[in-house]
Amino acid sequence: MKRNTGFFFDERCFWHSTGLHATTLPVGGWVQPPAGASHAESPETKRRMKNLMDVAGLSRQLQLRSAELADEQDLQRIHPPHYLQRFKQLSDNGGGLACSALEAVLRGELDNAYSLSRPPGHHCLPEQSMGFCFLANIPIAIERAKQRCGLGRVAVIDWDVHHGNGTQHIYWRRDDVLTISLHQDGCFPAGYAGEQDRGADAGLGYNINIPLLAGAGDDSYLYAMQRIVLPALAQFRPEAIVIACGYDANAMDPLARMQLHSDSFRAMTALVQEAADRLCGGKLLLVHEGGYAESYVPFCGLAVMEQLSGVRTEVQDPLLAFIRQQQPRAAFNRFQRETLDQLARQFDL
Repeated sequence: MKRNTGFFFDERCFWHSTGLHATTLPVGGWVQPPAGASHAESPETKRRMKNLMDVAGLSRQLQLRSAELADEQDLQRIHPPHYLQRFKQLSDNGGGLACSALEAVLRGELDNAYSLSRPPGHHCLPEQSMGFCFLANIPIAIERAKQRCGLGRVAVIDWDVHHGNGTQHIYWRRDDVLTISLHQDGCFPAGYAGEQDRGADAGLGYNINIPLLAGAGDDSYLYAMQRIVLPALAQFRPEAIVIACGYDANAMDPLARMQLHSDSFRAMTALVQEAADRLCGGKLLLVHEGGYAESYVPFCGLAVMEQLSGVRTEVQDPLLAFIRQQQPRAAFNRFQRETLDQLARQFDL
């Protein structure tokens, strides 16, 4: 079914400079300057995703939009003034994409939307940048939508391979935002799993962490979605769903060790889309987070956009068969499923 899908992007997001690095290491000392692209969080993964959509003909069938800059009041709902003053230049560079995308969905202008935001945001704390993240893009958008549109319950599903610690921190004591993070166990923040961390005070039970073993692969992610994420959504009954859509769980990513492919992201999007249709009139926003394999992120992003819009292009993923061959053995999957079943019982799901 074709949907009225918005795609929000702005060239100013791509102009954010991360400085001279070799992947993640600052150049200097024993670290040699790179010959080509430097920092892992480069604009090229996002540009190449948009370019593939253009060449495939998908962009012509979407509502392509930009956004006004987020203003100081929008940002101060999450970040204190002294923090914003230190990052004023960054906050002037396209901070309103996620805000405008969510509000367009809530107003019924779009069935769903995707925000090609950069830099990412899910690690950012109110007073501290972290993990390539300088502004908490999704919480900023949620809080503005609450103020402008009267938004109530919101579910945030974070399938970036790294734990969404910033989002968790911001909503730790609140019961109006359900936060769910699927992430590689112990990857980033280093050593963190988080399955015991459920929130506090009014927010107790409204934070769910699903650490997955390195190499978990397609089967484990989809089982986690069906066994834990979807029942949690049904129990919470959100008025809108936001996905922190990182692609760094793909098998080609240099910063993680998972084994997802483009059809994994297509399938996870489909599951959440069906849940959104049942629970909240299809109100669904995806906000771009991590993903550092320049050659492969575009194919994962295209798969998500095809599912979101209901438009299939002629593009074939050239690595799909290869990655499928690398999936973990049945014994590993059984062990991971048993772990997920234990988590689901712990979460009363």
